[in-house]
Amino acid sequence: MRRAILAVGVLAAVLAMFGAALPAGAEDAAKIKTLLITGDDVKPHPWQETSKASKDLLVASGKFDVTVVEDLAKINELLEKKDDLGKFDLIVYMRYNTKKEAGEPTDAGKANLLDFVKGGKGFTVCHLSSASFNKWEEWNKMCGRYWVMGKSGHGPRSVFKSVICNKGNPITKGAEDFEIDDELYANLLSAETVVGDTAYSVKITPLVGAYSDWDKSLKTEPLMFTLEYGKGRVFHDAYGHDGKAVNTPGHAKLFVRGCEWAAKGKVE
Repeated sequence: MRRAILAVGVLAAVLAMFGAALPAGAEDAAKIKTLLITGDDVKPHPWQETSKASKDLLVASGKFDVTVVEDLAKINELLEKKDDLGKFDLIVYMRYNTKKEAGEPTDAGKANLLDFVKGGKGFTVCHLSSASFNKWEEWNKMCGRYWVMGKSGHGPRSVFKSVICNKGNPITKGAEDFEIDDELYANLLSAETVVGDTAYSVKITPLVGAYSDWDKSLKTEPLMFTLEYGKGRVFHDAYGHDGKAVNTPGHAKLFVRGCEWAAKGKVE
């Protein structure tokens, strides 16, 4: 895939030198093929709004070709067919599976989702989606940190300052601290991996954080971070309660860059 992208880029440069245009379809072929999985079982979350805002941001960047699926049957159909799933470079997971009646992917679909990321592809998990499968240990590990009902939470929605805590990272390079009107998630649980007889917290790389006093620990919560899962890359974005939050300029820019990094391992 990367060789194909490089070839298209070289061709574009050569054609530009001679005032020519790219062949039909070549520009689309170079875009990051993205599967945005969405849907909701939590009434306060306007998932159609956040899904559209997120898709629009990715498409507007000119770097992504986005396919949106929200019907569980269609989601299962895609996840269960490895060849079809393998055509994508990135999965953006925005579906909230926190109630049994919402249904969830099949065991085969779940296994293929893990293999997709472990094999070297990209995965972005957004807002409450980390709460989707609390009893699925590999999901928790892939998310790095995850929301647990009754333990995680947030105070009243408000405007708060978000601080760039890793300015040398490709995703946050050149980014400035920003204010956002959103929910400030706190006390997400750290996933654990066991080596021998010892359990270790899954290592994450914090990118953006905000100070929270909701759980009385008076600490800065990591709200955007990355981690490795197998050969793949995960970008976790805990922002995005609604379209207004998603489209906040400081957040919007980092969301697009984080998705690009997850898919390609770099930001261009």
